Amino acid sequence: MAKTANTTSRSRVLAMRETRAAYLFLLPSLIFFVGFVIIPMVLCVYTSFFDSTMGKDTQDIFIGLQNYVELWKDPIFLRSLKNTFIIVVVSVPTVCIFSLWIASVIYNLKGPVLSTFRCIFYLPVVTGSVAVTVVWKWMFNNYYGIFNYVGKGLGLIDTNINWLGDERFALWCIILILFTTSVGQPIVLYVSALGNVDSSLVEASQVDGANSFQLFWKIKWPLIMPTTLYILVITTINSFQCFALIQLLTSGGPNHSTDTVMYYIYYTAFKLYRYGYANSMGVILAIFIAVLSAVQFKLAQEK
Repeated sequence: MAKTANTTSRSRVLAMRETRAAYLFLLPSLIFFVGFVIIPMVLCVYTSFFDSTMGKDTQDIFIGLQNYVELWKDPIFLRSLKNTFIIVVVSVPTVCIFSLWIASVIYNLKGPVLSTFRCIFYLPVVTGSVAVTVVWKWMFNNYYGIFNYVGKGLGLIDTNINWLGDERFALWCIILILFTTSVGQPIVLYVSALGNVDSSLVEASQVDGANSFQLFWKIKWPLIMPTTLYILVITTINSFQCFALIQLLTSGGPNHSTDTVMYYIYYTAFKLYRYGYANSMGVILAIFIAVLSAVQFKLAQEK
């Protein structure tokens, strides 16, 4: 009995030492997370109840929910919210469907061929956003851009179109660029997920007479659902937070037709110095992202 007690005591001491060592290794990341994520989030919510200019002109004044009430009367915010939802609704399904289709086509390829395709599709992800934006800005140029050149050459358009300066096309140009820069990671993830599907299940289904669609829908799709859920959530968050493309290409124009909530937050906070009002938009945006992510998790679990 004494020997058992000593063994148990040593195990507890060892476990405590391992736990202490683990927390010491985690401490730098925890400090960073608390200092640069948790505390700013709390301050964001707190400041959203104030008429705050961060000391630029006047002292912060507590106004309660007035910022949140004003949001729903602000036509620019409502338009930016509409644009944000258009981007999310269009880009998220298309990115997921296109990525899955491409991954289904190339995942059986072997060796350097598969690696080449992975590299091609993943290259826009690791390329700097400024470099990508410069290329697309040249392609959309209304004087010497490639889209106008090809369009007129094929007889699709008669005169040059100012793609980024026309309300009819500007937002869709942003969505196109966002799509091309968002498919790389999902394709790589789907290729890995499809490659990890148990081949014995696939072979058994083929022996039982399952066709290609049945094989995918009944066998592969349920097995890659965790990957799909991850891609849906990450793509949704990235689409809601679309900012760099807007800032570098259109600055919200023309006539706020490409404003997103993230860009309007930046404009309100750092151009108009209305930090409290901008933080209230941030809180609303965070709520939308959280709710939509929760819905996606729920729907995926039901599948």
